[in-house]
Amino acid sequence: MRRKLNITEGIFPMPVLMVATYNEDGSVNVMNAAWGTMQERGNVVLNLTETHKTVKNIKARGAFTVSIADAAHVTEADYFGVESGNKAADKFEKSGLTASKAELVDAPVIHEFPLCLECEFIEYQDNEYGCGVIGKVVNVTADERVMVEDKVDMALVNAIAFDPYTHGYYKVTERVGEAFKDGLQLKK
Repeated sequence: MRRKLNITEGIFPMPVLMVATYNEDGSVNVMNAAWGTMQERGNVVLNLTETHKTVKNIKARGAFTVSIADAAHVTEADYFGVESGNKAADKFEKSGLTASKAELVDAPVIHEFPLCLECEFIEYQDNEYGCGVIGKVVNVTADERVMVEDKVDMALVNAIAFDPYTHGYYKVTERVGEAFKDGLQLKK
């Protein structure tokens, strides 16, 4: 039997994305965004309103980075979601994390987060069904600690996911199958 639930964001897991930009004074700004995904292979879509300091920075600088939050930094990741860059100019400093300029875009890379996508700002959509920020991924980097030979090992990334039903964070660590292969068994 199935039970009816209240309508919420409802898709699990939702990524815990750290969207980083530079403020007007060159200081680092980071926000936590669970409403984001890939659009096609090379574009990132973030459902963010224009009231976010991060969106203002993206429009001003034409760039941003998206990092995958990990279990080791869940406190900092959550802080970036509960503190507004519009109210706390020193938000990043308070986190204790470190950053440097991205290789190809005018945005920071947060050293402690294991994966980072460098994005050029494409456009902001603002209509009834608009998705907010769209960016083109121009570079992807990974900390060597999450690499096995020349590939990222997601078990080592120890990424976290957001649960919209209970507002919890969960580790995403164990590989359970082979995409584009396991289902072939049923095609026989």
